[in-house]
Amino acid sequence: MIPLMSPAVTVEQNVLHTFFSHLGQFSYDKAKDNVEKEKETNKNAGASWSSMLSALAHLAAAEKAYHSMSFLGQKPGGQSFFSRKDSIRTNYTSLHNELKKVVTTGRNAIGGTAPYLEELLSHLSEQLCYFVQARMEIADFYEKMYSLSNQKFINAEELVNILEVILKKYSSRFHHPLLSPLESGFQLEVDVLAHLLKAQSLIFEWKFLLSLVNLHNAHTKLQTWGQIFEKQKETKKHLFGGQSQKAVQPPHLFLWLMKFKNNLLAKFTFYFHEALSRQTSEMKTFTTKTNPDYFGKISSFIRKYDAVNVSLIFDNRGSESFQGHGYHHPDSYREAPKGVDQYPAVVSLPTDRPVMHWPNVIMIMTDKSADLNTLEKVVYFYDEKVQSTYFLTRPEPHFTFVVIFESKKSEKDSHFISFLNELSHSLKSSRVFASLKPGSKG
Repeated sequence: MIPLMSPAVTVEQNVLHTFFSHLGQFSYDKAKDNVEKEKETNKNAGASWSSMLSALAHLAAAEKAYHSMSFLGQKPGGQSFFSRKDSIRTNYTSLHNELKKVVTTGRNAIGGTAPYLEELLSHLSEQLCYFVQARMEIADFYEKMYSLSNQKFINAEELVNILEVILKKYSSRFHHPLLSPLESGFQLEVDVLAHLLKAQSLIFEWKFLLSLVNLHNAHTKLQTWGQIFEKQKETKKHLFGGQSQKAVQPPHLFLWLMKFKNNLLAKFTFYFHEALSRQTSEMKTFTTKTNPDYFGKISSFIRKYDAVNVSLIFDNRGSESFQGHGYHHPDSYREAPKGVDQYPAVVSLPTDRPVMHWPNVIMIMTDKSADLNTLEKVVYFYDEKVQSTYFLTRPEPHFTFVVIFESKKSEKDSHFISFLNELSHSLKSSRVFASLKPGSKG
């Protein structure tokens, strides 16, 4: 075991401690400036310390690029000469090679002038190599998420499994006390991401309690992370004297995770509206705070176009665990639903689902299943017997929107088609995944 504050390495350890503290607070430029200043003022330092300082300056730059997500969607060799940026993988690979050299130099330094320092640097570099490998794999993971943004449906469960493999692989691989700011930051990030992807998968399965638990865990950890920026104040001097302080602007990655959480929160509030409204009389206040406010959008559409009903239907055929709205004790028994009850309305506005229209709705869903399963088309049906028009679309497997009018409407009415398309696209995660890339719409 290496003594943490051996007299021989106190100065260097202080430099390292300051550097990793800055990185833990996302102060990449300060971290980089500090090690470059140390290298400049200590030109006679040994080869290992000098190499380590160079590697740390590169680490700070790589971390800045990583958290800015600027590497997403880059085409190799596609940039012009002036705007060319090395990919994140290139940066981390060359950094990994630099650190490997420090490991080797330290191991070969027998009886040098500062054996404790050589040993410490070798030990730290070895662990940083694992950190860099973990970063590369998570960067690849974000690339995968971004590439899925053009898919009609995103399987979040698959993504959770990939992420858990990465976590298991690098758990406790960079545990040195000096690296604790890096380790805790890495852990916070992947925990938040895992909770959000699990919540996404569970909302899709219409599982109330587990969705809520994962959203709450993600929210709590994002708050912990956000406090890092709150504590750091930037002092701005004004032109005519005086100064003001404001919190440091968080990096794009943090802001994106917040956006993903808010998107899922809006979806959760919508999908579980009935269960949540049993707990409070202030549900309208809560839904107006979500972005988007699905409940508000649908309510105003109904008022504007005089729709009889807008429902989101859950097709639970084949689901053994389905028990209806809200939370149910795992050991409670309820017979599996049959007939029309296999198609409950998750949401029904402005009142309960219109029972007289339900057989028609199920018939259309059955007859037009191929069109609905494309997850893109809006299906139209007019029933002359009941003088009613039905518009249906499927935002994701197992869930179908239906808009019912008790009058004849045109199949090509752009107001109704664009309304359903917008609702459907908004509920998919593809837009949020596309916004991983800075400057993307989503």
